[in-house]
Order: sequence, then structure tokens, then C-alpha cells
Amino acid sequence: MSEAARLPASQLALLSVTALLALASLIDTPFPDLAPLQNLPTLAIVAALGWVLRRHPMPDTVVWCLCLFLWLHTLGGRYAYSYVPYDAWFTSLGLPEPGEFFGLTRNSYDRLVHFSFGLLMVYPIAQFLSRSGAVSNGVALYIAVEFVFAGSALYEIFEWVLTLVMAGPNADAYNGQQGDIWDAQKDMACAVSGALIAVGWLVLRRRTPA
Repeated sequence: MSEAARLPASQLALLSVTALLALASLIDTPFPDLAPLQNLPTLAIVAALGWVLRRHPMPDTVVWCLCLFLWLHTLGGRYAYSYVPYDAWFTSLGLPEPGEFFGLTRNSYDRLVHFSFGLLMVYPIAQFLSRSGAVSNGVALYIAVEFVFAGSALYEIFEWVLTLVMAGPNADAYNGQQGDIWDAQKDMACAVSGALIAVGWLVLRRRTPA
């Protein structure tokens, strides 16, 4: 087992901010029965990341990717995803409503977060595998995409089970289906799309002369 190293101050700050945002999201939340189900696990994830990063140091870019995703998730969890008022926020800034601009018929914040899961997870996973020396860069990217595939599917199953066991009458609000029978499949497609875009960008970046 690798000896634990001191976590860089920049990474400690990012993880601390992530934990504080998760806690702050529970204050005066419009969905007090649902927000803890979404955002309390984030604290455990942050603690686990701190433990892993001390034993397997990673660059700041990896931690930024992980924390950006958790920030997006925390915002969604505060509003139970289906009710994130992004249209109202854009209107208050004098900007067109995304829903109207893109012709959206539902609150699509959950789609953004699933897409971001694929987009932001590929690089950290590939970096971890490459730095371990166990696989080549190409294989690391392949495994990262497969991780997104599997992670997305497992999350949808986990969400379904947790909804049945814990969400009760708030089940529909918790899982964010919004009446779409293909919600789980579309969520997974968004995640995989984000992963493939991330792979494409990383491959082009490596092949582009400095």
C-alpha cells in the first residue's frame, strides 16, 4: 500500500469547498425530505477522495474535474433536479430562457449533469490508470469510457431501488423522470456522449503539436 502523502493545499481547498456546498445545500432547501438523500452522500465521497488522493497523488486538473461534477450534482440535489430554476436565473440576467431557446419540454438539468458525468469523469479515471502503469494511455481511455457506461447503468438501478425504499410519495420528484418512460436510457446516452467527447478531446490534444 502506498504511503499517505500530504494533500496539496489547492486540492484540500477544493474538497473543503465541495463539502461546505453540500452542507449549505441542505439549509432552507425547498425539498427537505429529498435533498439529504441527494447531497449527504457527497460528504462521504469527498472523504473518500481525500483518502485516495493522499495515497495516489493526482494533478489539480483531476480534482477540478471531480469537484466540478460534484458541484453540479449538489445544485441539482438542492432542487431535487426536476425543479432547478435555471430558466428564472437566465431571465433575471436578461438572457433567453434555455428551455424556450432549445425547445425543451421538460426541466433538463438532470440531462446536463449526466452529460457532465461522462465529460468530467473520463480524464480522472484515465489519469489514475495511466499513472498506475498497469495499462497504456489508449487502454486507460477505453476503460474510462466503460466505467461511464457501467456507472451510469448502476446509478439508474441504484436510483430506482432508493426511490422505492426511501423516497416514498416523493419518488417521482426524486428520480426526476418527469413522465418520460425513456428517462433512464436518455440519461445514460447523455453520459456516454459526454465521455466520447472527452476522449475525442484528449486524443486530439495529444496529437496536436505544442
